[in-house]
Amino acid sequence: VIGEPWEGVLTDSIRVFYEAGSRDDYARALLKVFVRMNDTHASLWNGMASVLPPQGPCNLPVGMRFIEDQATVAAYGNPQLGPASGLQIGDVILAIDGDSVDSLVAAWAPYYAASNEPTRLRNIARFMTRGACQAADLSVQRGPDLLDLTVDRIPSDQMDPQLLLTHDRPGATFQLLAPDVAYLKLSSATQADSGQYIADAQGTAGLIIDLRNYPSEPVMFSLGQHLVSQPTEFARFTIPNLSIPGAFVWGASSTLQPVSPHYDGKVAILVDEVTQSQAEYTAMAFRSAPNAVVIGSTTAGADGDVTSIPLPGGMGGAMSGIGVFYPDKSPTQRIGIVP
Repeated sequence: VIGEPWEGVLTDSIRVFYEAGSRDDYARALLKVFVRMNDTHASLWNGMASVLPPQGPCNLPVGMRFIEDQATVAAYGNPQLGPASGLQIGDVILAIDGDSVDSLVAAWAPYYAASNEPTRLRNIARFMTRGACQAADLSVQRGPDLLDLTVDRIPSDQMDPQLLLTHDRPGATFQLLAPDVAYLKLSSATQADSGQYIADAQGTAGLIIDLRNYPSEPVMFSLGQHLVSQPTEFARFTIPNLSIPGAFVWGASSTLQPVSPHYDGKVAILVDEVTQSQAEYTAMAFRSAPNAVVIGSTTAGADGDVTSIPLPGGMGGAMSGIGVFYPDKSPTQRIGIVP
């Protein structure tokens, strides 16, 4: 009764519930159904941990990221064991235990729901080094050299997720990179301090706002209102009409109301594949400022809220529940915030 695309998803979920040989088979089949949503918010809320490939209680002590479609060591997940593993930041992993990364990605992709391919690769990268608590044989490209390395996996609880999940600049929330360039990362910014960040940035030629993360608090209004000099609409929404299955109607719009102090320098908004949901909505607010520009790479394409839905067999899932558009009604879902 709720229309496409969930009508087909529900039908398939009920079918696989009755056809599945076990709960894990059912969860595995459901994951494949969710991939059809082309929605980074689409996920299975229970049962996914036991079936999402690859499986295992341990990880290589590094964080991976696909850069120009290459599986690249981007961070150390353990400050001590990472550097001691022999892997270096910038190494490209070509194969794991004899299987090429390309073949592994092709095998795992049907289980990773995403709005676009960069985000699917982002999610695969977060789990691709997972496996048994034993050494893994790696084929690695380091600059022009091809290396064979044997690296021990470590228990997942010895990894620091905060070292892996953002691409922020290290250090304080607000920084002066130069006398005339300010930097603000939203992974630790607060609503209460929004006015102070702007006061500290006064006199600089430019403010860099880092959204290669998930904001610690919703600051799109408390901070964005300092970037505009007149009321500025930045987003519109569509919501489902529950009395007409499959129909959506235009709902409320979001507008920034200017307050002091006003920042009149240039604003650069940094985004990448980590920028998702509230972070994308925040980027929309800030880019509405007259001197703002979005810089970076494709975002996750899952703006807006997360709506849950119960499924047969005691399972539960989620999806994006509203449409998020610019004031001119151009969409953001599945597209992302285009730099």
